Amino acid sequence: MTAVLDWSAQAQPGTDGFVQFNWRGLCMNQLPLLKSINSPRDLKAIPVEDLEELCAEIRSYIIQTISQTGGHLASNLGVVELTVAIHRAFDSPNDKLVWDVGHQCYTHKLLTGRRDEFPTIRQENGISGFPKSKESIHDAFLSGHSTNSLSAASGIARAEMIKGTGNRVVAVIGDGAFTGGMAYEALNNAGSLNNLIVILNYNEMSISKTVGSFARYLATVRAKPKYLETKHSVESLLNRTPIVGPGLKRGVKKAKLRLKNMLYNSNFFTDLGFSYLGPVDGHDLHELADAMEWAKKTDKPALIQVYTTKGKGYPRAEKNPGAYHGISKFDVETGNPDISEENSFSAEFGRELKRLGDRDDTICAITAAMKYGTGLQYFASAHRDRFFDVGIAEEHAVTFAAGLASNGMKPVFAVYSTFLQRGYDQIIHDASIEQQHVVFAIDRAGIVGNDGETHQGLFDTAFLSSVPNMTIFAPATYAELKAMLHRSLYEVPGVAALRYPRGQQDDCPAFGDPTADYHLEGKGNTLIISYGRIFFNALRASHQLREQGVPNALCKLNRICPIPQEAVEEMLRFERIFFFEEGIRSGGIAEHLLDQLNQAGYRGLYHISAVDRFVPQASVDSSLKQLGLDANSMAETILQHR
Repeated sequence: MTAVLDWSAQAQPGTDGFVQFNWRGLCMNQLPLLKSINSPRDLKAIPVEDLEELCAEIRSYIIQTISQTGGHLASNLGVVELTVAIHRAFDSPNDKLVWDVGHQCYTHKLLTGRRDEFPTIRQENGISGFPKSKESIHDAFLSGHSTNSLSAASGIARAEMIKGTGNRVVAVIGDGAFTGGMAYEALNNAGSLNNLIVILNYNEMSISKTVGSFARYLATVRAKPKYLETKHSVESLLNRTPIVGPGLKRGVKKAKLRLKNMLYNSNFFTDLGFSYLGPVDGHDLHELADAMEWAKKTDKPALIQVYTTKGKGYPRAEKNPGAYHGISKFDVETGNPDISEENSFSAEFGRELKRLGDRDDTICAITAAMKYGTGLQYFASAHRDRFFDVGIAEEHAVTFAAGLASNGMKPVFAVYSTFLQRGYDQIIHDASIEQQHVVFAIDRAGIVGNDGETHQGLFDTAFLSSVPNMTIFAPATYAELKAMLHRSLYEVPGVAALRYPRGQQDDCPAFGDPTADYHLEGKGNTLIISYGRIFFNALRASHQLREQGVPNALCKLNRICPIPQEAVEEMLRFERIFFFEEGIRSGGIAEHLLDQLNQAGYRGLYHISAVDRFVPQASVDSSLKQLGLDANSMAETILQHR
């Protein structure tokens, strides 16, 4: 029997804004096993013969919920059996479970007391879409970015050894994360941690298809011809054996695991001091259970390589897992999420870079496993020899770009703001000191919404503007984006960055010349300054104030670093200056401008409204309002300082 929900009885938004489920009605009656689980202890009480049914219920519930809330679907559908097996074999929270990236933790949350809160996932005041230790004692370590799990798990495991607890630490990491160097750094230092168990989830995907030589190596490890030939021969023989064949087939499960171990007596992982077992079918609960028991008995750190299907159980996600990686609300029957984003800053950037690349064969495009998210699919299709997906390896991407630039190319590294943080040393040392002509196209700049603290793009302005000779542009419209991309490629002599938000441009009319460094207009002794997406909130606030009889001038910065000196000179005549910034306050553009004004002798009021905290998950509009960066809040701030 397979649990299939009646999709006509879908959940509806409640009065508090959360998706509501009637746990005593039709939905929960269709999920009796899941309904009975409030902790991992309850999971252990489920009979083995009912586990497949439980996994089917979990998949149904995840699909229904994410269809109503949006979230990470394909990755979570792929690890249902694996998560169930882990929690059956280990004793959370005594044994610690660390997830790499963490976006695949939904089943983990359902099994650790958050089933009833699951419809609030990724919503304001709801549970996170990632593991958070502040949310549950079962979340051993915060996740959000990739390749950190093995380092964190190694530290936790070492602490358990020092304390003498006997507890184990399990790290779940995907093959996509093995395109990042930090994972190897951790493996190199983990060879003496006999309480560490690494589960390598091989699904040939991160968000895009996994790339690189090690991905090909993992494929050969999981498909050794000698093992597969033996496996198929034994299965064929047992299937032809009457009466006793099926029983013998079940009996060789554990022997099969030992056979794998003998055949793979040496590989990359064993050479680093790990006991290795694989390949293990990540959807076979019996094989997974045996693998977990093997790992618990080994006297070395253990690594189990499992293979799974991303999107398992939802055919559309299995067929196109990249499209169902992180999705908005969708119709379960038709599978129609808003996955194209054809009208967005990312898409406009991608099409414009492709157009420029058509005319200039020195332009190269680089992504760190985010081809579709950054809009580079257009360039990749047209110029495959100049498109480079380096995997989840931002450090390498920056220095690779610097190397291209040093030899006459014009590299453009398209990257989310939150992930560019991972390459900061390379930005300084490899790109900036010798002013290599590298362009950073910084996507998802500013507030990003429901992914929360780990993914907000709030720090790039501060850490980039501190680098000498850095040029940073902040387009607020598609026209400005195109103009600033052209300027970055053909007018800036060294490192250039252009930062733009997720989603679409504002529907306000354009303000000033898109090719200009800044535009200032208006009258009165009050000046409002902003840049990027929230400039249009400042524009609305300016109109509100004028309607209330408060004259004001408005300045839009397009080049935010270095701030144009002529703009600073114009600002000196105002008695009150208000700077609204969708970025971190400390070291941000507003503080840089304050320093320049002070050096020029400014003695008026200067007020900064910017971000001074880690911003939790919520809609973009809600977050901006809480930060005082919506139009009404801006107007109120100015009125309070009259």
